[in-house]
Amino acid sequence: MVPAFDTEHLEYEFSLPDDVEELTLPDVYVGLEIPLLAPGDGIVTDRHHASADRYEADDPQNQIGGMVSPFPLSGWLRHGCERVVQAAGGTACHPGAANGEYMLDDVYERDLDAGYHEKGSCVDDDAGCMLYDLFGGFNDRAGRLVRRPVGFSPIRRQVDVLQGEAEAHYRQLNTQVRSRNAEDDGQPLRMASRDVVGNLVGTWKLSLRELKPEYVGLLVEAVDYLDAHSDEFELQLGGARNFGAGMVDARVINPLYSDAEIRRVFNRAQDATQGMEEKGDVWASEVRQEFVRALQARVAARDGDVGMPDELSGGGSA
Repeated sequence: MVPAFDTEHLEYEFSLPDDVEELTLPDVYVGLEIPLLAPGDGIVTDRHHASADRYEADDPQNQIGGMVSPFPLSGWLRHGCERVVQAAGGTACHPGAANGEYMLDDVYERDLDAGYHEKGSCVDDDAGCMLYDLFGGFNDRAGRLVRRPVGFSPIRRQVDVLQGEAEAHYRQLNTQVRSRNAEDDGQPLRMASRDVVGNLVGTWKLSLRELKPEYVGLLVEAVDYLDAHSDEFELQLGGARNFGAGMVDARVINPLYSDAEIRRVFNRAQDATQGMEEKGDVWASEVRQEFVRALQARVAARDGDVGMPDELSGGGSA
């Protein structure tokens, strides 16, 4: 079943092909493949279920599951959304308050010159920008995008990608910082530990509280942007970026897929069916472009210098 979209605010006639029969919306599944993730305190494990006399932190047989906090994931996604809006000719809501105490002088003013507008200023004359809508967080307005944690387990059969879960392997890494002085003969100076998740493969489940087509277009474009720039330092996810952590292969799972087809995407024993390939063609050539055109129309409505979709060539990526 195709849900109803709120399009009254758009100066653009949004329509989907007649042969589209169902969509995963308002749920959006982001497929994630992350070789190494080190989000600091953003990992919560269930390892306390192991009895004290049998648990060893470095035992590869430990089947430790848990979840990755949505906070670093949300910041990563927001960064991608900001870049897309700015590339489309608009400005993004600044994530920080104008009167905040920042460690660098004039950083807020420099951000305003680099494609941001003051946090919340977009509601002075209208309903606010898309970043304000989706991420909320001020003026008592809830964000229109629900960002859940990603549950993980090292046991593949226990992972349900329709619930925003992933196969992944948790480890607590301990590193000794040793003296470089030859007289000390490599004596340890201190111990550093870090919680990491490796070989994460699965989904991040997002849900829209309000179904506006430009929201879908922004999410699709942002995930594509983050995937294309995954090795840029500022767009990596979490910490340990100089060590290759947080380089994310990400994609929005085709919203035309059924639940069974989404599960099939992550089943290593099964290839895509002919029906999935046909849906992939329809999504890439028609449906995705329609959501992107809605995104362009929303940006153009706020910035008169940006062309409306019918003035642009083919409704390409923002």
